[in-house]
Amino acid sequence: MSPDEARPISTGSSELDRVLAGGLVPGSVTLVGGEPGVGKSTLLLQVMRRMSEADHTCLVVSAEESAQQVRLRAERLGPLPDRLQIIAGSSLVGLDRAVATLSPSLVVVDSIQAVQDPATGGHPGTLAQVRTCSDLLVRLAKASGSAFVLVGHVTKEGSLAGPRVLEHLVDTVLSVEGDRHHALRLVRSTKHRFGPTGEVGMFEMGPEGLRDVADPYLHLLGDRQDGIPGSSLFPGYEGQRPLLAEIQVLVASASGPQPRRLAQGVDGGRLGMLLAVLETRAGITAGQRDVFASAVGGIRISEPGADLPVALALASALSGKPIAADTVAFGEVGLAGEIRNVPHGLGRLNESRRLGFRQAIVPAGVDTGPAGLRLLRVGTLSHAVATALACG
Repeated sequence: MSPDEARPISTGSSELDRVLAGGLVPGSVTLVGGEPGVGKSTLLLQVMRRMSEADHTCLVVSAEESAQQVRLRAERLGPLPDRLQIIAGSSLVGLDRAVATLSPSLVVVDSIQAVQDPATGGHPGTLAQVRTCSDLLVRLAKASGSAFVLVGHVTKEGSLAGPRVLEHLVDTVLSVEGDRHHALRLVRSTKHRFGPTGEVGMFEMGPEGLRDVADPYLHLLGDRQDGIPGSSLFPGYEGQRPLLAEIQVLVASASGPQPRRLAQGVDGGRLGMLLAVLETRAGITAGQRDVFASAVGGIRISEPGADLPVALALASALSGKPIAADTVAFGEVGLAGEIRNVPHGLGRLNESRRLGFRQAIVPAGVDTGPAGLRLLRVGTLSHAVATALACG
């Protein structure tokens, strides 16, 4: 294969190309997972439309919907390109001949749990069928040079359904994340043989499908209210890009004998740990009160750097004192109450300053920041709480 033949093909989406380090590599196999209704099939239909309009033949193998259903859904996104072909049915028999005849640049299989190889016993979705069909599709992709994208279901726990060998066979694994009740969608790479992993693309769901979101802050911070206790701002890092998010905490009198601890978009286990550290190291206790914590906008935050803003939002909510609106915070909280440094500190601070924030509560180990951003260095959680509430 020449270097030109191995060059990634643009998907027509700058955000998805960012995640894929340039686009889909010919002969590669990508697995796309996500909850039902999050927008996996819509995103891939849009990719096929754009690639078809760029003179690339695209083929969709629809094992869950009829050809007419796929056509109607595609037409809602705009005129149907001639180079977009559809095969409806669950059997993979004859797919190699169709690929040889059409020579598509992209083949989408929707979904890997619904297709079957008649020569293998069992119903679609069984471990044997998923393993056999995955191996067949990977070999076909390598032999034909077409880029294959497999849509995968997820379990209730959020992991990809099927045998673990499925993720080992493919070259790239993408996760489509988002709350169906919010417009923002995130596409995250958890495995990528042709570029960095952990990269994130951002999209907005609308009547005409998913569109790229270059600046997500209208969704994440656009409706933020200043001067409300229980709110803090976290300059997170998703892949190679900084992303500011608001964390909100609400405390209320317990509605039952056992106080509730509910988290949405933040780690529930770390929420409980931070409550314990606040009580033991900073003398702030939730007592018999329900605690609700949320990352606003439908995003999910899992990195340890969110410990400090979550703890400060807890302290603000429990004390009734707001944190200054022009303040951000990041840092990992240890069980001894110490504030630990996290990666990408300068990138977090640069993005905070770009958005107009004036001060940042940071671990003591942070050396420098951009001009115009005041660094409030803290070594312990009690010091951080006192600093945050004093500048409110």
